[in-house]
This record gives sequence, C-alpha cells and structure tokens, in this order.
Amino acid sequence: QVQLVESGGGLVQAGGSLRLSCAASGRVFRFNSMGWYRQAPGKQRELVAHITLGGNTAYADSVKGRFTISRDNAKNTVYLQMNSLKPEDTAVYYCRADEGYVVHWGQGTQVTVSS
Repeated sequence: QVQLVESGGGLVQAGGSLRLSCAASGRVFRFNSMGWYRQAPGKQRELVAHITLGGNTAYADSVKGRFTISRDNAKNTVYLQMNSLKPEDTAVYYCRADEGYVVHWGQGTQVTVSS
C-alpha cells in the first residue's frame, strides 16, 4: 500500500510564495511520473505540473514562470515551489504518483491566496 502525504499548504497574500511537498511511504518501487494537480471550488481538477523519473517537466500555461516542480527520487518526494502567487491559484492541491499503470493520489492540501 502506497501513501502520499502532502504538506506546505496555507494562507498567503498575493505575490507571496509557498512550497508544497509530497512524500510517499509504504510499498514503493519507482514512480515513473509524479505531479501536482489542483481543484478550485466548482471547477474540475486540473494539471499544474508534472515531472518524469528522468527529470523532464511540464507546466500548465497559467503557472509557467512562477511555479517549479522538482523531485528527490531517493526519497520518493516531489516538491512544488510556488512564487508570485495569485488569488486564482487558490485551490486544493493534490499530489499524484504514477507507478506503472497504477495511479496514487494524496489527500490534498489547501492553498489560499488573499488579494
């Protein structure tokens, strides 16, 4: 059983920064891809950023240049550095890890950006 635990969410003013972390525990072999998604009230869950085992990254257009995803394969941990936050970044942020054809999700962490 794999568990993903997110941390680092909170309340921040517009223009501020937060760093999210997602640590995997349990029976972990290797995640070929890890990523961050978010879901705002009344909206669908959307991809924010993801990173492959080899370090290739991709970002949603709305966060390019502001967010940076990274991972520590030895620790099975993925990070999301969020700078220049905007009120529209407010959402629950979920960590996702793909292990072959199996997809694991974290429980989510709330990020609230005040104007």
